[in-house]
Amino acid sequence: MTPKNNLSALNIRNIAIIAHVDHGKTTLVDAMFRQCAIFRANQTVEERVLDSMELERERGITIAAKNCAVNWNGVRINIVDTPGHADFGGEVERALSMADGAILLVDSSEGPLPQTRFVLKKALERGLRIIVLINKIDRKDMRAQEVLDEILDLFIDLDANDNQLEFPLLYAVGRNGIAQKTLEEEGRDLAPLFEMILSEIPSPLISGEPEFSMLVSDIGYSDYLGRLVIGKIYSGSVHPQDTVVCIKEDSSRITSRITKVQIYDGLALTDVEEAKAGEIAVIFGTGDAFIGDTITSPAGKALPRLRVDEPTVVMKFGANTSPFAGKDGKWVQSARIKERLEREALRNVAIQVAEAEEKDTYLVKGRGEFQLAILIETMRREGYELTVGRAEVILKKIGGKLCEPMENLFIDSDEAFIGVVTEKLSMRKGRLMNLVNKGFGRVRAEFSIPSRGLIGYRDDFMTDTKGTGIMNSIFAGYGDYRGDFPTRWNGSLVSDRAGSAVAYGLFHLEPRGRLFVVPQDPVYEGMVIGEYNKDIDLEVNPCKEKKLTNMRASGKDDNIILRPVKPLTLEEALHFLAEDEALEVTPKAVRIRKTILSSLERRSVKAKSLKGYG
Repeated sequence: MTPKNNLSALNIRNIAIIAHVDHGKTTLVDAMFRQCAIFRANQTVEERVLDSMELERERGITIAAKNCAVNWNGVRINIVDTPGHADFGGEVERALSMADGAILLVDSSEGPLPQTRFVLKKALERGLRIIVLINKIDRKDMRAQEVLDEILDLFIDLDANDNQLEFPLLYAVGRNGIAQKTLEEEGRDLAPLFEMILSEIPSPLISGEPEFSMLVSDIGYSDYLGRLVIGKIYSGSVHPQDTVVCIKEDSSRITSRITKVQIYDGLALTDVEEAKAGEIAVIFGTGDAFIGDTITSPAGKALPRLRVDEPTVVMKFGANTSPFAGKDGKWVQSARIKERLEREALRNVAIQVAEAEEKDTYLVKGRGEFQLAILIETMRREGYELTVGRAEVILKKIGGKLCEPMENLFIDSDEAFIGVVTEKLSMRKGRLMNLVNKGFGRVRAEFSIPSRGLIGYRDDFMTDTKGTGIMNSIFAGYGDYRGDFPTRWNGSLVSDRAGSAVAYGLFHLEPRGRLFVVPQDPVYEGMVIGEYNKDIDLEVNPCKEKKLTNMRASGKDDNIILRPVKPLTLEEALHFLAEDEALEVTPKAVRIRKTILSSLERRSVKAKSLKGYG
């Protein structure tokens, strides 16, 4: 593109904010809003306003990329919030396509962590100018100088060019709205940050072509105006009632008319009569535009299409087929589930949906198990009932060799637990690549491990480290298949009948393993009610009642006291699934079940497989 500076480009900065989970990104944006007078003086404002989704507030993470804008000294600063988790890589790539620079936010004690590495790598590949902001310098365990050295090492490791290595640096306490150029000075506000954004982040490069062109980076829906598209304008300008064309992936062109144009003002959208090159705009009336398409004037050309990394995990979705189907949910038909999944694939470029061989079953491919778990949780809160299978990795043949997705796994734990962690990971074909012990009682280790080795491991890790360990991973490409290994060491306790769980029956099952149900919980044949101590499945009767007689004996009428049962979360249930099991998900319950509910049918299928017929 031929750069052409004009007022619209010079008075705009488009920045992304990169940070690991809990390093203070959303709190910093809150302070930026307050100091730019986005909120009224008497306005009641919740903390972490960018975390607008219910799941984001619950988990304290950013799931979806979001846009907002502030004004500083006459310059509009469009801010793009990027997720920190590698499973939401599609959101990251969408967000960075709209940015011309980025702020790398790093905790002054923890330093750059794996998810920081993932997003930073994407930003450096796009050639973005990076401002480094070391946050939380008020922490007692602050080690800013060491963290700065680690950041520099990270830049070098990610092949940053000379210009990117000479990054500008600030220190901050985002919670207090303070930024400063050195550790010694006493900061007052975020003015140094805003001034550095204006001086270091380049204004958007725009094309000299007169035709309007815009790359679709996000889409949304309005009940009144239909589909809306969000993206950065690369050339020309757009007005309401303009005639435009949407250039699809197959180069087909669909003509439509713009009905409304909006830009960001804080978290809100403002109607405008014109949006110019360099601006991040929202336009209505483009019909069937999808992420990656180009919206342009009738004589315009297509922009380079937005590309994302391929999915690495696949999971089966289908209608709920348990005996309890239709009792809790609003949407239970497979057609409704298919429609919802296809809608998700339109909004999330990292999700792919295809029909499976089984009737009314769909294959959903994503970047990681966590991403699909978030999708399932979102659907159940929307009123959907569904059945999902165990997550499986997508294998490939490269150069005639069978290859599988690999992960770089980073572990931070107490010294006492690193032995058992290493042992468990080696059983899952993990290889220790690096070990750092700085003598403070905690150890950092890096492993190379197949992605399938991490499915179901997180719960074991938290148990082995007594809840004190920190585990993060990033996708490291495809590598040679490392062989088979067991993914579960325990079998399941499977109900052999329908009914309600009874305290007497559960009390006698407690010695056999860990239970998932409590008295009065409804159960059905084929439902998994617990984890068996042995590596085989056991059919049990949780509905067994005490036989009443007219005989009394000492000690026979003691009150039954059961151990407390921790309710299974959706993620724990997904981790627990065996190959012949599925997960029933409704708005009110999560139940593990056998894919084949009938005990007789399961035995028949097993017998045929042993004889080589199945």
